[in-house]
Amino acid sequence: MSEHQWNAVEGYFAPLLAPHDDVLDAALRASDAAGLPEIAVAPTEGKLLHLLAQTQGARRILELGTLGGYSTIWLGRALPADGRLVSLEADATHAEVARANLDRAGLSGVAEVRVGPALDTLATLVADGTEPFDLVFIDADKPNNPHYLEWALRLTRPGSLIICDNVVRGGKIADAASAEPAVQGTRRCLEMMAEHPRLSATAIQTVGSKGYDGFALARVTS
Repeated sequence: MSEHQWNAVEGYFAPLLAPHDDVLDAALRASDAAGLPEIAVAPTEGKLLHLLAQTQGARRILELGTLGGYSTIWLGRALPADGRLVSLEADATHAEVARANLDRAGLSGVAEVRVGPALDTLATLVADGTEPFDLVFIDADKPNNPHYLEWALRLTRPGSLIICDNVVRGGKIADAASAEPAVQGTRRCLEMMAEHPRLSATAIQTVGSKGYDGFALARVTS
């Protein structure tokens, strides 16, 4: 199967199951205009996040890596009126774009973007005694994935869902000798998910407009 076929299938799925949306389309345009990297999740992946949050009955969501807020909008729309989403973004310019996109989406009262290194912000959330999150979406710098998972475990409860994006790395994840920090960080994160007594996890490979990649799902069991 070729990349052309992957894209053709996604070209059928996306408009059928995650059709064009003025707010989401505007978020992508604003991100492009601001020069943000074109690494937002695909529409079908955004819809998956939305459905997972709804299935989870999530009232509180934590996102690591806001970018322009595209995935944040998908997640925020799954929350009830009194829900809360905290998204962590290291880049102040990205955060500014995301806040404008969230405001346009009518989610500024639900979603909060915190700027700064995620490891520092996560430590602050724990120190402040933040209420546990029902869903955590990890989509930030990949070398720190093991540390993000450790903090996610401190900020969740039994039954919470942790999602880690971009775990296939174009197939490089299978190379134990890879020198890429993103690959090694992701491998260690997956190994932690497999070994941790409080987690039950799996990983899924995906193909489509974002190439060959995938995500991991882990449920906090105790």
